[in-house]
Amino acid sequence: MAEVKVPELAESISEGTVAQWLKKPGDMVEKGDYIVELETDKVNVEIISDYAGQLKELLAEEGDTVQVGQAIAIVGEASGQTPQAQQSQTEAPAQPETAAPAAPVQEQAPQDEKPVNSQRPIASPAARKLAREKGIDLSAVSVADPLGRVRVQDVEAAGNAPVQQGTPASKPAPAAAPAPAAVTSDERIEVIKMSRRRQTIAKRLVEVQQTAAMLTTFNEVDMTAIMELRNRRKDAFFKQHGVKLGFMSFFTKAVIGALKKYPLLNAEIQGTNILKKNFYDIGVAVSTEEGLVVPVVREADRKGFADIERSIGELAVKARNNKLALSDLQGGTFTITNGGTFGSLLSTPILNAPQVGILGMHKIQTRPVAIDAERMENRPMMYLALSYDHRIVDGKEAVGFLVTVKELLEDPEQLLLEG
Repeated sequence: MAEVKVPELAESISEGTVAQWLKKPGDMVEKGDYIVELETDKVNVEIISDYAGQLKELLAEEGDTVQVGQAIAIVGEASGQTPQAQQSQTEAPAQPETAAPAAPVQEQAPQDEKPVNSQRPIASPAARKLAREKGIDLSAVSVADPLGRVRVQDVEAAGNAPVQQGTPASKPAPAAAPAPAAVTSDERIEVIKMSRRRQTIAKRLVEVQQTAAMLTTFNEVDMTAIMELRNRRKDAFFKQHGVKLGFMSFFTKAVIGALKKYPLLNAEIQGTNILKKNFYDIGVAVSTEEGLVVPVVREADRKGFADIERSIGELAVKARNNKLALSDLQGGTFTITNGGTFGSLLSTPILNAPQVGILGMHKIQTRPVAIDAERMENRPMMYLALSYDHRIVDGKEAVGFLVTVKELLEDPEQLLLEG
């Protein structure tokens, strides 16, 4: 027998939540097979078995919190018998004298045993997670799929249905236990347990606002030149590189140019020291169903426009498919976030600690702009917001940084020429 234990995940991660078992007791596993998916503070991680054999027992259920180094499953040699048959024989050792053959015992076993593993509902990870948060038993969810697969919308429908007495429910969420009776009995109120990742996001955002001297400065950029250049070059760009020319590569390049001019915005505070970083790993905020994540484009200053667009696209797909690795999220030096994707006209982004600067992009909106004292034109304008840590970045540097970003964006030919 061998124990499958939660491996070391990262320096800052000591525990996780069992999101989904990928194997069930009785299944044969090979060394290196994925057997369980863990939800951590940052990403979901699939744990492999270091042993080959038969999965004998699960030591943690879906939804349980497990620690690094904790045993969560047992793998042993295959016995050639089903778990039900083994358990039936173990539970009935007092019948060797009877003349009854073994077959009746095996026929009765399926009736006596809990058919949890053999009749486990087929559901997507998102549906299982939502069911855990809402305290819904997946086996009691009505499904529309002809193959019986439980979807997110099925779980949502079950959560909105009136609660009936005697309906089986999954194990209660710990957070809901201390809630007053008036809350749980009011059908107009829905109690949802926060996911581990959402709890971490909330904790970190509050910590940043409590520990950093955060300030935001604003400017606006005329997007006319970028949009004209993009329209002229996008077809040739795609034909040559196989990736679309978006706005993020322009903003990434402009940010790097400004960081080189104002290096304290590419630093962090460690005790009474300032760590000034002479490399440019730019984080790009991506919205997912689990919450906001910030994967990092490594050595962005060494990448061309096509490589930046490709890296951002690949990271965004991994984020939305919950396939990001911890290495994709660690070590960024500055962050860009685009609230304009959702229609935001103006916002004050919160720092991504321990970074001391974050640039907020917003919606491109056609507005009348004064060209000179006598002329007005409608131009595609975007508000920019720079939040920074005033402990090491002064207002003069912050404003200078944002003005530099604006100037580079309004002269995109310079960005293309300088790479």
